[in-house]
Amino acid sequence: MKDLELPEPISAYFEADRQDGQAVARCFTKTGVVLDEGSTHAGAAAIETWKNAASAKYTYTARPHTLEVQAGRYIVTSQVSGNFPGSPLDLRYSFVLERGKIASLEVA
Repeated sequence: MKDLELPEPISAYFEADRQDGQAVARCFTKTGVVLDEGSTHAGAAAIETWKNAASAKYTYTARPHTLEVQAGRYIVTSQVSGNFPGSPLDLRYSFVLERGKIASLEVA
């Protein structure tokens, strides 16, 4: 099976997702925003806190398998497996990129 080729900022995000909140926050612009589970997390400190809270709550791995581009958004579908109800499941990550970083990410 061939690996999915992702734009570099998105590839860096999924690599950082295996590490910690600080690594994830570095993938975003200074004004980067994450929308997840009905909440908005804006700026590096909030994104770092969001990632660290998610990692403390659940152990998971994400395996991206599909990439679509729609109206300037990169939509990555990823199989997420872990110790959470309903695992495994496919999540859609909608990225907007800006100057080599992630400007926004919506997880659905």
